[in-house]
Amino acid sequence: MKKKTDAKHFREHLPLYLMLLPGLAYLLINNYIPMAGIIIAFKKLNFAKGILGSPWAGFENFKFLFNSPDAWIITRNTLLYNVAFIIVNMVVGIAIAILICEVRSTKLKKLYQSAILLPFLMSMVILSYIVYALLSSENGLVNNSLLAALGIEGIQWYQEPKYWPFILIIANCWKGVGYGCLIYIASLIGIDPSFYEAARLDGASKWQEITKITLPSLTPTIITLLLLSIGRIFYSDFGLFYQVPMNSGVLFPTTNVIDTYVYRALIEQGNISMSSAAGVYQSLVGFVIVIASNWIVRRVDKERALF
Repeated sequence: MKKKTDAKHFREHLPLYLMLLPGLAYLLINNYIPMAGIIIAFKKLNFAKGILGSPWAGFENFKFLFNSPDAWIITRNTLLYNVAFIIVNMVVGIAIAILICEVRSTKLKKLYQSAILLPFLMSMVILSYIVYALLSSENGLVNNSLLAALGIEGIQWYQEPKYWPFILIIANCWKGVGYGCLIYIASLIGIDPSFYEAARLDGASKWQEITKITLPSLTPTIITLLLLSIGRIFYSDFGLFYQVPMNSGVLFPTTNVIDTYVYRALIEQGNISMSSAAGVYQSLVGFVIVIASNWIVRRVDKERALF
């Protein structure tokens, strides 16, 4: 009887299973099959012998990261930048999403939405040129227009590491805030308008509506995006940290992260096993952090956890 029920259930949902196949094929080909390449991290890769024929290296490749004199700097930069990116993008994304949804004029709303989509659609190459156009010591808009108008001497931006934490945070926000903002807008549209109507009848101010209705309704979306972002906290936007600072060696103390460090070492040494070991390290740490973060969310509110 149970077998018949299962077969009937399968036939009824067959169209859905067929729609699921492309996604499963994508995950299998792009995410699971390449995982076999993890073996490279534990081998001294020799192209002549192939991956399986290359000699084992154990954990020697991982010493490349941990024994490096720059290990603390690149780990610190990677973590602190990602924490700042997560917080800033979340706060700015929520604020802009609320502002857009509060705009009553259709024309103004479309204008604001276009302004949010613009940085989301921009490529990192274009962004790097925009940053250079703003900060170039000779022809940059900031030095020649803004600082000059204020009577302040121009700054050699690509020679001053102290400014770059702020520059990179602003550039990342400009590039990526649109993605989260669109998700928050979709969540805001789904809030029942009767909640706001009841709040207005009770004399609630606009700020009270936001803090008591809007933000609590956005909490599940915020937690989901936060957990997804935490999973990549040990990864960096390579283009942001390599192209935008123009690979300036003077800026390495504040712009060098794990990804750029591994890339430069790969270019200099050509050791693919070391770069593979760095990728395995980043993946394992990210996995552990996601599991731990989800466990904490489950302890606080089980219904809002990812799994």
